[in-house]
Amino acid sequence: MELDQAQEPQVTIIKKGEDTVEEYRVNSQLYMVKVTPPGGIPYYLFDDVGNGDFTRRDAQDTGLRVPK
Repeated sequence: MELDQAQEPQVTIIKKGEDTVEEYRVNSQLYMVKVTPPGGIPYYLFDDVGNGDFTRRDAQDTGLRVPK
């Protein structure tokens, strides 16, 4: 099975100050941003709906919520 080139994400790596920012696009649509601060834990910004509103998720976030 051959992968379609249009299906593979295009990744752009940018240095913003001390942070490394990786932008992920499919068909020119930005859907995810990975931000890696110097010496820190990376976090992700996702556009789940495709409307330009990004939600932050930390790298170690499993989605599991323990009641307090």
